[in-house]
Amino acid sequence: MPKSSGQNDGPSGPEYRVYRSGGAAQTRSAGRAGRAGAAGPQAGGAGAGSRGSGAGSRGSGEPPAYRTYRSKPRGLLARLRGETDADVLRRHERLAPDGGEPGRRSWWRGWTWRRALKYLVLAVVAWVGLSFVLFMISAQNHAGELPAGATSELSSSGPILTSANTVLILGLDNRPTTGPGSKEGGLQPSDFSEKDANTDTIMLWRIGGGVSRRLSIPRDTLVNIPGLGMAKINAAWSYGGPKLALQVIKRFTGLQINHLIVVDLANFPKFIDDIGGVTVKTPRICSNISGGRADGGFTLDLRPGTHHLDGLQALVLARTRDNSCNLAYNDLNREAMQQQIINAIKSQLFTAHTFFHLPWASWDAPGVIQTDMGGLSLLQLFVASEIGGSPPPALLSEGNAVYNGADVLIPNQANVHAAVQKLLNG
Repeated sequence: MPKSSGQNDGPSGPEYRVYRSGGAAQTRSAGRAGRAGAAGPQAGGAGAGSRGSGAGSRGSGEPPAYRTYRSKPRGLLARLRGETDADVLRRHERLAPDGGEPGRRSWWRGWTWRRALKYLVLAVVAWVGLSFVLFMISAQNHAGELPAGATSELSSSGPILTSANTVLILGLDNRPTTGPGSKEGGLQPSDFSEKDANTDTIMLWRIGGGVSRRLSIPRDTLVNIPGLGMAKINAAWSYGGPKLALQVIKRFTGLQINHLIVVDLANFPKFIDDIGGVTVKTPRICSNISGGRADGGFTLDLRPGTHHLDGLQALVLARTRDNSCNLAYNDLNREAMQQQIINAIKSQLFTAHTFFHLPWASWDAPGVIQTDMGGLSLLQLFVASEIGGSPPPALLSEGNAVYNGADVLIPNQANVHAAVQKLLNG
């Protein structure tokens, strides 16, 4: 007896799917398919199985022809599930569209809300995982950029996530060599030098173990700098580098400092733009830094109220100490605004915009700072800051004075001690 096309010998051959023209589908083994082929002449000729449904129109007295299909082979997932060929066939027949051919179903037929949720979770995990890898690579690339001499003045401590650490944040007034601020009028080569810079921002952050408190020290605070004498505290870096700056701040506050972060203003705007800007509340601001925009500097004009600022606007606000719309606005107001910007950055990190731009923000974040901390410590700092919340701005209370012809702030040691104790103990 001749075998039908594609038929294997023996009862273990692949299953075939047999359709009666105009009728329901049936499943037959290879052996049965062979017998059906043998019965072909009786059912309308040996070639009826290959002529399709048109063979069923021979005559009213003749039985309809059959169409034979090889069953779909098991895929990898089916094999892992332990399904047989028959199980695969039955599953595909159950999922076949109405009136459609079994085994040929629309891609969406097998989707359920559970499966959609599973793939959504997997996509989120993959997106966050990619961001983590990019952050760690970027942090490794920027490791070791902290200026020489700084690490010797830092004290060891426990993990930031579980124990309180004191982190010193410094912002330098040197100008970037490229990008915003690099074309300001009247700049000298020393203005681009980090070594010759002054510390525009001095902020102590007590962070970790559920704690998050900050204290800003005004740049014009009059202190005794070894080798220089009485001078503004911001001159310590330009006179003796980060090592001397750390020594002066530690002696002034009586604190041991565990970590140092130096903010790179050149990369600051890009990171702010990555996270979609920041929202801050300001008074009336009329700021023209380094001659304003017309002279290659910066201009910022804000009405009183809440504003959503891009990266460059946030940078100008953080640098503003002279406000032509409010002559009483001074360095203390600037310090408070800088703390508000930090809180705004934290709030922006959990927005939809930041999530969809997370890989870019993760890659750029380590480039905004120079620090002794590696990638894992920086991640702990981020988590600890979220656990500790957003503290209100805290500033030293000091008196105005003139020293050697310069406007300075005279610290009251009792106030300094009280502020430091509040930073440590709340």
